[in-house]
Amino acid sequence: MFPYVVQPLHIFEPRYRAMVADALESDRLIAMVLLRPGWEPNYDGAPPIHEVCCIGRITAEERLPDGRFNILLYGLRRARMIEELQTGTLYRTARVVLLDDVYPSDGAAQRDQARERLVDLLRQTDPKMSEAEQPLARLLDSRIPLGAVADLVSYGLALPPAEKQQLLEELDVDTRVQRLIDHLKQGAALRDFRGQATTEFPPKFSVN
Repeated sequence: MFPYVVQPLHIFEPRYRAMVADALESDRLIAMVLLRPGWEPNYDGAPPIHEVCCIGRITAEERLPDGRFNILLYGLRRARMIEELQTGTLYRTARVVLLDDVYPSDGAAQRDQARERLVDLLRQTDPKMSEAEQPLARLLDSRIPLGAVADLVSYGLALPPAEKQQLLEELDVDTRVQRLIDHLKQGAALRDFRGQATTEFPPKFSVN
């Protein structure tokens, strides 16, 4: 999960049903965090997790008769977990601090050039990026902050989870963009952002 991204999720495990139900009754905020390697034997417990996560807001929900949920989660901010709390809930809870993008002053002169290079490489990766109806193309051509562009591309590239975690943890926007440029030069593929318009809710969901 990255800031500025909307992720559809299908929630079926009891602990995450409880988490979503509690979130909907309060601030609608939940955090998504990546499990560290070797989590499989202790998945039902509390396996080690990465400290940097993404906080998202539930923007739409569908409650199913059997207690499951379909939700849309919009990424808001990076956060670093300071302390895991013992609250007695089925799901894990932590105290976090919010993290901001960093724009080093010595990189300002090259930032527009790096943005253009990133967009050019994306268009080379996917020729359909030039289509007017392509939502990502419109975003890249807008003047949204470079950090937001980098997060959208980070989400869209078909990279291993560990590499995406590194991009999530990288607060220096210039470094993050250069890493994306390097991945594209090495042939990283862009996932399909062009999802067809649909009146169906939910759309195709990722399982939790």
